[in-house]
Amino acid sequence: MSSSTTLPHEQLVTGGKTMADINEDVSFPLENFPTRRWWIAFSIAMVVLAVWLFAVGSFVKDGQGVLGINQPSGWGTDITNFVFWVGIGHAGTLISAILFLFRQKWRTAINRSAEAMTIFAVICALTFPLLHTGRPWLAAFWLLPYPNQRELWVNFRSPLLWDVFAVSTYFTISAVFWYVGLIPDLASVRDRAKNGIRKVAYTLLSMGWHGSTKQWNNYEMAYMILAGLSTPLVLSVHTIVSFDFAVSQIPGWHTTIFPPYFVAGAIFSGFAMVVTLLVMMREMFGFKNYITMDHLEKMNKIIMATGLMVGYAYACEFFIAWYSGSSFEGYVFLNRAFGPYWWAYWIMTSCNVFIPQVFWFRKMRRSIPVMFVVSLYVNIGMWFERYVIVVTSLHRDFLPSSWAMYFPTWYDWAWTAGSFGLFFFLFLLFVRFLPTIAMSEVKGVMQSDH
Repeated sequence: MSSSTTLPHEQLVTGGKTMADINEDVSFPLENFPTRRWWIAFSIAMVVLAVWLFAVGSFVKDGQGVLGINQPSGWGTDITNFVFWVGIGHAGTLISAILFLFRQKWRTAINRSAEAMTIFAVICALTFPLLHTGRPWLAAFWLLPYPNQRELWVNFRSPLLWDVFAVSTYFTISAVFWYVGLIPDLASVRDRAKNGIRKVAYTLLSMGWHGSTKQWNNYEMAYMILAGLSTPLVLSVHTIVSFDFAVSQIPGWHTTIFPPYFVAGAIFSGFAMVVTLLVMMREMFGFKNYITMDHLEKMNKIIMATGLMVGYAYACEFFIAWYSGSSFEGYVFLNRAFGPYWWAYWIMTSCNVFIPQVFWFRKMRRSIPVMFVVSLYVNIGMWFERYVIVVTSLHRDFLPSSWAMYFPTWYDWAWTAGSFGLFFFLFLLFVRFLPTIAMSEVKGVMQSDH
């Protein structure tokens, strides 16, 4: 092998697959009636999505009073879920853009699903701050920085405003990057389509692609530029999200470790969600020859590494709270671990720090049941991490007279669970109608390895 990053051909694609086999296998879910497993998953997603629609409809109709937010806990699960879903979207850009720039060939079979996951996770994330404003049809009007007769401009010093710029830019670049990568595969599906409606739909989506040398040169140039634009967004987006907390004066939030801590946590939770989705796809569509155990093991190594970073950040927070000598900082962290919300803190620590340590053992890293369960625990733990940060730092502020417990209502939990229904609803539609594996990239890897 000319490069140490290149895996042997039989590890990248197993089963002795040919170029024609790739087209057949990847196109099969698109060209045939969905399997029973897909219908079961889709039905569950639809039911949970209906719960989300009911909760959001009640929230819009009756106002924020249906939620559990109070004074001083004014953010509740809204911002918890926003930060969680933005973090989930980070793995897609990391797998697609950064690993592409570093010429990591093992990304080719998993990047398409990871990119789609990014788009859908950001859509879920955007619903939370938008509805958190109370009356989004009025509030969203004020978020856009444009000249107007009222001579009113948004506060450019607020990190909440820069959230709008960062997340919308991230969504736009990621969506374009995803779509550009889809074009050659959409043309392949178009050429195979026998149904007239499918033929027209894929013809429009493939934008006249016919695979000439000029088109491939332009495609590779555009893909490289978009990868270069996407790469800094992995660091910048969650850094800016962390500024929502870090630039405040609230003990437990006012810390310089938040930007790298949030980025590491985002990659940690994002890769865990990718593992969850890829394990299900392997079983649902029989992609075991393309999403191999080597792919999954590498992602499990990244989960373990970023989990150690997150564990270090947890320990560092307690050390700095003690070392600073600030009684307020010290109390906040003792309250997190041993106060009324101790259960949330220890769920977070167990799921994010202790459970991923099983990946030190190769047998565990290559076990489908183990990695699936660990990936679920990681995302549970990362949700509770955001819950702990938001709730435990707010529910007891500087004056004991204003302390109050925060209890999520049924609507909070319905909105939270429903966002997963929205996410899986969109993802299952994606795997039904679009190529879930980058056929052109997998073929390129196979060709270069011969």
